[in-house]
Amino acid sequence: MDDELFHTNLETHSTKDVHDGHINGNLTVIWRDWDKIIKNTPRMVYVSSVNPGEIKGPHLHKKRHSYFTCIHGKVMFIIQDKTGSYKEIESDSEKPVIIHVPHGVASAHVNISDDVSRVLTLADIAWKPNDDEMDNVVFENYDWKKWKNSSSN
Repeated sequence: MDDELFHTNLETHSTKDVHDGHINGNLTVIWRDWDKIIKNTPRMVYVSSVNPGEIKGPHLHKKRHSYFTCIHGKVMFIIQDKTGSYKEIESDSEKPVIIHVPHGVASAHVNISDDVSRVLTLADIAWKPNDDEMDNVVFENYDWKKWKNSSSN
């Protein structure tokens, strides 16, 4: 399972006001050491932003497993598996999904909302400047045009 691409819905719970018990928001579980959704223990956690209509990637990590979830806005993850096929997985704060991208698998994400989107990333290898762990790639036969103006749909 460690080298397989996967995505799974995340567990969400309503939170309640301590005074009268009304629902005042929610809590989304991203990672717990005991639930084994994430097989590779995170060594780095960060949030990146992507502007409306912009694309981050595609690139691949040579050694690192990455786990992504959109915590604000709406993002489409495009993953090219080892057979060359593309998989599209949508993630947003209303329907939280965590996506595992193993090392050696290329991915990109595009913001399909009208506002800045934010992606929470958990990685099993911490980033170091000039570590030469990432390669930029090209999705030559992928139709990027379908996401043009997607934030205004």
